[in-house]
Amino acid sequence: MKAPFSIVLFGTLALCSVTLYSAPVEQPRKVIIDTDPGTDDAMAILLALNSPELDVKALTVVPGNVTAKQGLQNALKLVSLANRCEVPVAAGAQHPLLQKLITAEYWHGANGLGNVELPQAKCHPDPRFGPDLIIELIHTYPHEIMLLPVGPETNIALAVLKDPSIVPLVKEVIVMGGSVSGGNVNASAEANIYNDPEAAQIVFNAGWPLTMVGLDVGDRTLFTGAHLAQLRRTRGPQNDFAAGVLKFMVDLWGKGTGGAAMYDPLAIGVAIDAALVTTQNMRVDVETLGEFTRGETVANRHNTVERNVLHGDHFVIEGVDTLQPNVRVCVSVNAETFLQMFISRLSGK
Repeated sequence: MKAPFSIVLFGTLALCSVTLYSAPVEQPRKVIIDTDPGTDDAMAILLALNSPELDVKALTVVPGNVTAKQGLQNALKLVSLANRCEVPVAAGAQHPLLQKLITAEYWHGANGLGNVELPQAKCHPDPRFGPDLIIELIHTYPHEIMLLPVGPETNIALAVLKDPSIVPLVKEVIVMGGSVSGGNVNASAEANIYNDPEAAQIVFNAGWPLTMVGLDVGDRTLFTGAHLAQLRRTRGPQNDFAAGVLKFMVDLWGKGTGGAAMYDPLAIGVAIDAALVTTQNMRVDVETLGEFTRGETVANRHNTVERNVLHGDHFVIEGVDTLQPNVRVCVSVNAETFLQMFISRLSGK
């Protein structure tokens, strides 16, 4: 996703200084990462591929930070860097459902990877269409797959539209996107949602368990120059690539904020350990029509709405109706715990 032009503070930040991180031990969770890589996407992918808690079943590529073609090249280079060619990497949608694509090389560099170059990919793309691969894997592993969309949600929406039967078979969806406290592309909207609001509205209202890891916690999870120095104490191909990308992010994204917001990696972190964040159940809808609010995730914190009944020439409030929450919204984060986890997973790799 794009870097913010401002930081909006929300919730309570708990800091805990650690050098090593270990999540509760259990069977690896099967995940599909839907991504538009992207600098912070690249960091998210490397975190996932180096985390024993996650069994990455596929990467599906969506346009957003970069074009679909560039994103596919970047994803293949990243799995090659991690020596994980067994992970399928599939191209998906080429554009949003209804609107024109908005790419973000301004925030991510000409190649989407902070202008840090990687060798030519040794891994090859999977021939399947991304949404079809998502559908296939969900049916292969019913009630086991976690979907981790960290870009616009076009591919996930296309999968739901093609085969709605996947919804009750998905274990959980963890979305990087949205905000209940203002946007980063403008006053209202966060970048991933803004790049395909119609897709996001489909995904948010599909009926599956959904956690929103938005700006409210991402803007509090800042990778600073001190963190970069810590990562640079060790060496390795992934370690060094990550350090280069993160320097680009800190230098550009960190202007005025003190560090680069780790939006997409944090979503992966929540998949690894949900205890990194606290959540609040809310009814969330995506605005698709507003002149100033298109792409806003409109959250009802109280999950109620007044019931207005027409009496003659005016309406009268006659009660309050309860709304069913559809999203677990992340409202606070143990940021330093996550950042130390991230560093420990890539150190020396």
